[in-house]
Amino acid sequence: MTLDIRPYRSVLYIPASKERALEKARSLPIDAVIFDLEDAVAPEEKPAARATLAEALKTSYGGRARIVRINGLDTTWGEEDARAAAQMACDAILLPKVETVAQLDSLAQMTDKPLWAMMETPLAMLNAHQIASHPRLQGMVMGTNDLAKDLGSRFRADRLPMQTGLGLCVLAARACGKVIVDGVYNAFKDDDGLRAECAQGRDMGMDGKTLIHPAQVEIANAAFAPDAAEIDLARRQIEAFEQAQAQGQGVAVVDGKIVENLHVDTARKTLAKAEAIAALAG
Repeated sequence: MTLDIRPYRSVLYIPASKERALEKARSLPIDAVIFDLEDAVAPEEKPAARATLAEALKTSYGGRARIVRINGLDTTWGEEDARAAAQMACDAILLPKVETVAQLDSLAQMTDKPLWAMMETPLAMLNAHQIASHPRLQGMVMGTNDLAKDLGSRFRADRLPMQTGLGLCVLAARACGKVIVDGVYNAFKDDDGLRAECAQGRDMGMDGKTLIHPAQVEIANAAFAPDAAEIDLARRQIEAFEQAQAQGQGVAVVDGKIVENLHVDTARKTLAKAEAIAALAG
């Protein structure tokens, strides 16, 4: 699957120090795993967590993307994390609190693996396009908890205080052809709240959502996947447009709405995403 087709609907954080959680992730219907060496691991456990994770990654996680989040390079553990992750059987390395291209450059010197960036500070929002433009960057992860802390904003279900930051990052990711995954929803027992926030992220253009609990997976997978109606419409748009072209016309009409090249392009991406999701499930 190419970068723009591989699904990232559900991206679950797993503490790198928890062998049981590392094993359980192999059986969950998730698109990607963030193996966390940073916030989820206590300082005294970090060296052992590196070894635990390296061993776990020797066994397949199927088609799930394997992303290792290291500690910041300005911390006691960051450089050792980076050098260890570079030797692990993972697909990418995620750097926390990225604010400048120079931080990604430093990590790029330590590994040949694709890089991901945590976007979680006001400065990161302002530098989003520069960060997304980095040639080694593959994806961006919104760190909405840290962003809210730095903004000094209050919690709102509509996330109005962080809409500017979220929007800047989506624009940057799309301009540079990078994956972008929304931040976590903390109330893991609040299905309705999660469903609403997933819908908001999907409507904004996010590729998926980071999750903190397996109970959130089903909702995220449904929210960020094309539903039956979208798939049906996509097929009918493509068919109608191809028929119009065969008749020498540049546009078609489906359900009373004009269908042009740009709509067909979106329709083809919808079908490709549905096929990729089916292949991952299979």
